[in-house]
Amino acid sequence: MNQSAGIASIPEVTHHRAALNGADLHYVIAGAEGTPILLVHGFPETWWAFHKLIPLLAAEHCAIAVDLPGFGDSAHDPGDYTSSSAAESLRQLIEHLDLGPVHLTGQDIGGVSTFRLAATHPGLIRSYAAIETGLPGFGLEMLADVTHGGTWHIGVLAAPGIPEMLLAGREREFLAGYAYPAMSVTEGAITAQDIDEFTRAYSRPDGFRGATGLYRSMLHEGEEIKDLVAQEQLTMPVLAVGAGTGQFTHRTMVQVAQNVTEAQLDGIGHLAAIEAPETLAQTLLDFYRTLDG
Repeated sequence: MNQSAGIASIPEVTHHRAALNGADLHYVIAGAEGTPILLVHGFPETWWAFHKLIPLLAAEHCAIAVDLPGFGDSAHDPGDYTSSSAAESLRQLIEHLDLGPVHLTGQDIGGVSTFRLAATHPGLIRSYAAIETGLPGFGLEMLADVTHGGTWHIGVLAAPGIPEMLLAGREREFLAGYAYPAMSVTEGAITAQDIDEFTRAYSRPDGFRGATGLYRSMLHEGEEIKDLVAQEQLTMPVLAVGAGTGQFTHRTMVQVAQNVTEAQLDGIGHLAAIEAPETLAQTLLDFYRTLDG
């Protein structure tokens, strides 16, 4: 389908919707050849976080980027927005598109849902790339502890009713004035178009609903994630990509997976796909070539 008026896009993608897991899911597709890559964003992002990365990957792969439930142009209806529910939506998307095993990529808070998917449905996953992400039960909760260097916005988003009270009508100020400057270090990487598009998405009614759900579940699901790992570590090849958080992603992945390759992107911040798309694309493509070749 063609994108709706006002939604930012790029020529390489087509926009699609599907009713999955009880909700309307929005996703984009680029490229027709090669093994499929499923890109899953974090916060404060949507599929648009990958718009510079997608054309580079689509030269060799079919690239799919999704708005997680409660994010972007996916449905924001009242409901369950935990990482478990998001993982089920991703599973249904893979099967709906008949993709077969995918190169799964999870970024930031989206990494919890993608890890769950890889752990519970390994037959659907060719490889797993974790970008700037951690897991509850393995240290991710500490990012909410402001007394030990954590970030205040996680607690704000996780508190019932507080995001709606504090952020509604102030989305641009929060995103452009705080979030992106705090998370990125590459001057000029976040463009005016990026700010406009992310502001549009998060200004939708209940635009923070997906984020609040994921952060709330993050604070309570540590034992469940540890139980998943205790049952069996990930056996598919895993790429742990670190940037602004250093080796945090790698330190997490070696605890939960058997076959981990580390990639460190130096000189950039947390928003790797926006700040260094060419470097990230080359890192991912090199990893995929060793598996597909």
